[in-house]
Amino acid sequence: MKAIIVGGGPAGLMAAETLAAAGHRVTVIDQRRSFGRTLLLAGRSGLNLTHSEPFDDFLDRYGPARPQLEPMLRAFDPEVLRAWADELGAETFVGSSGRVFPAAQKATPLLRVWFSRLVEMGVDFRPGLTWTGFVDGGVETVAADGSKHELRADRIVLALGGGSWPRVGGNGSWVGILRDAGIECVELSAANAGVLVDWTPEHLAAFEGEPLKNAAVSIDGLTVRGEPVITRDGLEGGPIYSLGPAIRRQLGERSVATIHIDLLPDVSHNGLAIRLETKRPKDSASTYLRRAGIKPVGISLMREATGNRLPGDSVGMAALAKAVPVRITSMAPIERAISTAGGVAWSAVDDSLQLRARPGVHVAGEMLDWEAPTGGYLLQACLSTGAWAGRS
Repeated sequence: MKAIIVGGGPAGLMAAETLAAAGHRVTVIDQRRSFGRTLLLAGRSGLNLTHSEPFDDFLDRYGPARPQLEPMLRAFDPEVLRAWADELGAETFVGSSGRVFPAAQKATPLLRVWFSRLVEMGVDFRPGLTWTGFVDGGVETVAADGSKHELRADRIVLALGGGSWPRVGGNGSWVGILRDAGIECVELSAANAGVLVDWTPEHLAAFEGEPLKNAAVSIDGLTVRGEPVITRDGLEGGPIYSLGPAIRRQLGERSVATIHIDLLPDVSHNGLAIRLETKRPKDSASTYLRRAGIKPVGISLMREATGNRLPGDSVGMAALAKAVPVRITSMAPIERAISTAGGVAWSAVDDSLQLRARPGVHVAGEMLDWEAPTGGYLLQACLSTGAWAGRS
């Protein structure tokens, strides 16, 4: 059997390996001049391959897409992924947060060995070809010089990524092609992304780039602890990324969203109010709040939230510090997101990830309609779905 893989990212390369290991002839095409570029970008932050938490908790990280992804994640689970990486010479370790990294904490050594293995297995790599649609029994592509090429195969795996990595080709342009072919796609949106907030120039001048250390961020009954970071345009960081789905829902319902930040989550409201009961006559508001344990960046955030009209009593001040409202105007643009939500609807594929409207064509990786927080979950699901599509 001959197979074509469209997309040379983690999902596509894993599909290629799985097919080649089964003895099939495999060609991988990509519009870029090199392969594995998304993996190299991910490696800049250490290449977080997967996570070591209990597996049921791990599965829950995929939210509404857990039922669809679970068989694939069980078939190629974190332990299998680690064994695969070890076999490539990229021995892994578990960090203090439970995240799993290769010992080198970068992608280049792993990708180099992986690419060599695929070449030895007979995989044919054809860079510089952009997929533009289907033809009978294959795909249509356009080369950099504008020439068109039709490639034919018995099976096709699409692994074109989401829409958040335009510098390596992940621009989501495939959505239009698939919709024109009658395939249902959920609109792509930014996931694991920052949010936009209208800060005052004074706040930015003093605190751009500053983290709110040991804070708790809440929205719609959900709370995540961590260190959101003040950026020129708004907020970034783990808690913001984790709450992204809830923030997007609220933005969709109301056009704006409001999160609440607890600046001292380990101190109760009453305990903080008691700390704030005593104010020296010559104390400024900032000195008074710092003495209670609130950092300058947090104090500035409280001023932002109230238009610099802080409460005059200790109970009100404590209530504000325990739930500083921050008004979000939008998610950051999709091209600045770590990943994307949306993609090929689950109803458009069968259990083997084959497109119902295009028999013989499978989909893998971030093209599918799922999202997950950072922490190894993204790369794990891309590799798992790539292996699943290859086996199917």
